[in-house]
Amino acid sequence: MFLGGNLVTWRSKKQHIIARSSAEAEYRAMAQGVCELLWMRTILNDLKVACEEPMILYCDNKSAISIAHNPVQHDRTKYIEIDRHFIKMKLDSSLITTSYIPSGLQLA
Repeated sequence: MFLGGNLVTWRSKKQHIIARSSAEAEYRAMAQGVCELLWMRTILNDLKVACEEPMILYCDNKSAISIAHNPVQHDRTKYIEIDRHFIKMKLDSSLITTSYIPSGLQLA
């Protein structure tokens, strides 16, 4: 959905891998969300709609956001290494940014 300069999307998808924690499950969902944001950015560029600012990925899990911004490996991140490097690379290149939103304030 495109609303006055803002692109809003919501998605739920069953994960095929068992997560060991809620942070791991949220982090895998964040990686899927980043892929979707990058796909939408490509579509908008093809349509000649400029996207110069970072796209915002909202998340309701502070641990997942912390993992995204912290390059240090912990025991809780050893199962999500590929996703962790992928998200960190997109954050460092300023293509995306993350923001916390409490579950109660989510419109979806």
